[in-house]
Amino acid sequence: MAARNTWVLVDGENIDATLGGSILGRRPQPDERPRWDRLLAFVADRWEQPAKGLFFLNATEHLPMSFVQALLALGYRPVPLSGPSDAKVVDLAIQRTLAALAERDADVVLVSHDRDFVEGVTALAGPGRRVGVIGFQEFRSAEFASIPGVEFFDLEYDAHAFDARLPRVRIIPIEEFDPAAFLD
Repeated sequence: MAARNTWVLVDGENIDATLGGSILGRRPQPDERPRWDRLLAFVADRWEQPAKGLFFLNATEHLPMSFVQALLALGYRPVPLSGPSDAKVVDLAIQRTLAALAERDADVVLVSHDRDFVEGVTALAGPGRRVGVIGFQEFRSAEFASIPGVEFFDLEYDAHAFDARLPRVRIIPIEEFDPAAFLD
């Protein structure tokens, strides 16, 4: 019997835009971007089963071959997409993939903050399937919180996908508060 898989669906545009526009306030440098291999390892370890990554890219204007090659080396399957300038090709492809996964015996982790996926995640959540959402907790659409059974993970604090601490402002549970982090 084949092992059950977790499909990790990465909305690269959404994560990059949130990191650059909302956290750093500028385009991220290469060393400030997530270490995508850590994300797959985190999911596989956390849910104790193989994790397969699909990384969705808008390639309407160009295909970043060096990034695509890096993703392949890290175990992801790049999904380069194109379409008219007014089409949200990455969102459309992820929505279609979420719908297709409803027909498969697999677990799913969405890596995005985007409310456009609430309906698809809701359709997958339920008995017999684990569903997760990973991103930056403070930027995740609040609509995801109303979906029963969905697990939430933070890209930095849970998955440890960054080499350096990001300049984030977040609500800190008192049991995690360390004054030393504010006194340096």
